[in-house]
Amino acid sequence: MAEKYKILVVDDEADVEPLVLQRMRRQIRDGRYEFVFARNGVEALKALSDDQDIDMVVSDINMPLMDGLTLLEQIPKVDPNIRSVIISAYGDMKNIRTAMNRGAFDFVTKPLDFEDLQLTIDRTLDNMEAWKEALSSRDMLVSIQKELDVASSMQQSILPTQFPQTEQYETFGSMEPARNVGGDFFDVVRLGNGLVGLAAADVSDKGVPAALFMMSSRTLLKGTALGLGQPGAVLKEVNDLLGQDNATAMFVTLVYAVYDPVTGNFTYANGGHNPPLLVHSDGGSEYLATTGGIALGVAPGMSYDERTVTLAPGDAVIMYTDGVTEAMNAADELFGEARLQEVFRQSPPRDPQSAARAVFEAVHAFAGGIKQSDDITCLVLRRKG
Repeated sequence: MAEKYKILVVDDEADVEPLVLQRMRRQIRDGRYEFVFARNGVEALKALSDDQDIDMVVSDINMPLMDGLTLLEQIPKVDPNIRSVIISAYGDMKNIRTAMNRGAFDFVTKPLDFEDLQLTIDRTLDNMEAWKEALSSRDMLVSIQKELDVASSMQQSILPTQFPQTEQYETFGSMEPARNVGGDFFDVVRLGNGLVGLAAADVSDKGVPAALFMMSSRTLLKGTALGLGQPGAVLKEVNDLLGQDNATAMFVTLVYAVYDPVTGNFTYANGGHNPPLLVHSDGGSEYLATTGGIALGVAPGMSYDERTVTLAPGDAVIMYTDGVTEAMNAADELFGEARLQEVFRQSPPRDPQSAARAVFEAVHAFAGGIKQSDDITCLVLRRKG
């Protein structure tokens, strides 16, 4: 983000303004952000009407005169291109869902984690820029490729760019969009008590509709993961939410896991997705057993079972999408699951980034320059030791 962005923070707590200015002082000094403040929705609407340069709103929910949810309904009347992020109580899924339905792009929880707030702000502004480009280009969308370029930009804007690493574990993920965008995404979510949630997913269909469905799926997954915790319950809730208003009949395959760095337990539920690959420190590997769940968004009311494996020091879990195993070469052969295991047989993962890079390099070498029809996504968790 090269230009300066003006962000309106709406919160009735008196200490929020000095805290934001203090914790975001480096970004302010570098000219990335300029902050303005309001104490309630009424003041916020006046600020938006008076100042045409505001790019984004970060708003609390509970405020006097006009709360954050009501404010969300009014913002599009002032400027439909403004992006909003809501501040919610931890695990308050009812208000989070209402906020998303009223146009919020994302949310953060109280007490504010300013590292997470900065990442959320950057991701939101990146998405806003992608949307502005889409709007300015809509009269030029004379080919399907232009639409796919827009979808790819929207897709990339929500993917994590920073990954949790502690003395006990490390993570890394990457996604290479194909010429025909399918809607892959991955996410890493810091949970309470030192736990971390990891997801890899693939949305059906292609183009802008798939990118929009992907964004909705990712937001619901993040909110539900923070509120519920257990992978089976998370997939059940996201499936029910996606199935409520799914007129396009899209669906998403998704594997979601919670890792406990103290015990090494990796608990996962799988909704019709490729099985993760568990790679040991000696290069041996096996695919994790499926849990029998179907893709999300197809049939509300489904249950999702869980399984748990314990990672030994040096073990790594490779989560990926079918763009890896279904990559094709000139002879129309598939890369397949056996070749993925072979990547690590002689060279066990030393760290997540090199493991992900090895997967991409192996797929590209196999494809031999043949253009692929699906995104290639890889997310790696490694237990240190």
